[in-house]
Amino acid sequence: MFMMVSTEPFGLREAKKRETRQSISDHATRLFIQRGFEATTIAEIAATARVAKKTVTNYFPRKEDLALDIHHDFVSSLADIAVARAPGESVLSALRNGFIASAQRSDALIGFSGPDFCRMVTDSPTLVARLRELHELREQALADVLPGDDITRRAAAAQFGAAHRLLFQRIQELTLRGRSPGRMVATVIDEATQVFDLLEPALGDYAIA
Repeated sequence: MFMMVSTEPFGLREAKKRETRQSISDHATRLFIQRGFEATTIAEIAATARVAKKTVTNYFPRKEDLALDIHHDFVSSLADIAVARAPGESVLSALRNGFIASAQRSDALIGFSGPDFCRMVTDSPTLVARLRELHELREQALADVLPGDDITRRAAAAQFGAAHRLLFQRIQELTLRGRSPGRMVATVIDEATQVFDLLEPALGDYAIA
C-alpha cells in the first residue's frame, strides 16, 4: 500500500487551516448577528463560507464555539496571569493589573465587543448558558494553579472568578446602553478598582510569588 505524502510545507498548511477557521468564524458571526444564533444552522454557515458542513464541525465541534471562538484563551486567561505574576506580587495584584491593562486595550477576553455582537450573545439562551459554563471553567483553571489546600484554592478562585464575572457582565451592560468606548473604559477601570479593593482585606497577602 502506498501512502500519499503531502509536499506542501507544514507552515503553509497550518496557515491555510488558520485562514479557513477564521473565515468560517467570520461568516458565522455575520449570520448570527443578522438572523440570531438559534435560528442559524450549521448548513447555512457552511454554504455561506463555501465549505462542507463537516469542515465546519471539524473546526468547531460545538455550534457555540463559532460565536465564542476565543473560548480556550478565555478559560486559561486568569490562570495564565496568576502563573506569570512577578516575584513578590500577589495573585490579587496580578489579576487587578491584568484586568486594568485588558480594559485599556478593550480586550474581548474581559467582555468588550460591539453592541451587535453583545446583543447577539445576550439574546441567545444557548450562548448565555455556554458563557456561564466558560466562567466556571475559567474559575476551575485558576484554582488548579493556586497554592494551598483544596478548599483554600477553590475559595480564592471563586472570589476572583466572581469579580471578573461581575465586571464582564458590567461591560455587557454598558455596551448595550450605548456607552461610548472611552467612557466605558474609564467607568470599568473605576469600578474594577472598587471591586478589587473589596477583595484586598481577605486576599491581598494570599499567594505572593
